[in-house]
Amino acid sequence: MKDIKKSCPEGNHNSSKFAHITKVHPCYNEKLHDKVGRAHVPIAPKCNIGCNFCTRSINAEEKRPGVAGRILTADEAIEHVKEVTEDSEIAVVGVAGPGDSLANDTTFEFFEKLEEVNPGLIKCMSTNGLLLPKYAEKLADLGVKTVTVTVNAVDPEMGMKVNSFINYEDKIYKGLEAAEILLKNQLEGIKKVTDAGVIVKVNTVLIPGLNDEHVVEIAKTVKEAGASLMNILPLIPLNKMADYERPDCMMMEKVRDEVEEILPVFRACTQCRADAYGIPGKKGHDHHLGDEGDFPQSHY
Repeated sequence: MKDIKKSCPEGNHNSSKFAHITKVHPCYNEKLHDKVGRAHVPIAPKCNIGCNFCTRSINAEEKRPGVAGRILTADEAIEHVKEVTEDSEIAVVGVAGPGDSLANDTTFEFFEKLEEVNPGLIKCMSTNGLLLPKYAEKLADLGVKTVTVTVNAVDPEMGMKVNSFINYEDKIYKGLEAAEILLKNQLEGIKKVTDAGVIVKVNTVLIPGLNDEHVVEIAKTVKEAGASLMNILPLIPLNKMADYERPDCMMMEKVRDEVEEILPVFRACTQCRADAYGIPGKKGHDHHLGDEGDFPQSHY
């Protein structure tokens, strides 16, 4: 049996120059996942790509990415953070949607204000990476320490089956051209933002029958671009992929073990809502905003 720990020592990414961040971030360090809290602020409703498995929604019931109880302004998010960080378990504040963080100006406004009122909190965000090259240096200047980029394919022929379109520089692209632009920007963005001193984790949604044999290639490619950690997520069959099967535990473990030969793998993700706060997945400690307001359809 192959010794995984020898080829990829536990906490390899934590022994780097970023150790002071990864040692206290519950989404980058499994040992802290049930001990340290994070707060996601739902301030980014707009999205600029059409993921075939994604359905964004405003509701109080579903526990998955792309869902929030309501959308906050930057000022409301600051007040929310002040409230929830009265409990010292919250060490990290992030923007995770319910759309794409970089497609919303509110994200930058929020980070600027957060740096003023509580510079000690770790700032993080997630993105599809389409606008990452454009904003990489700005994010570093705003004090963002970690960025999660979702990369589901590094072959445009496959990527065009995952996403139906992108909206880039006020133009809609579809098919192979859209997939090529997205991939180019994802890899360029990962390199630029890591060169600026930001830690990058790559999320990959495991889609049986589509990219399950491709994830190792994704890992090799994003590692070369500068990513230091990967998170393999099971597909939640929704939208145009509602008829796909969710990967079983055996498939998940097989792919994670293969990727771990290349990059450290984060295995404790609970696929949080865009408004989750508290200790991830810990009963009685993980909360979210209530169901208020309507989702602005114009943001699609």
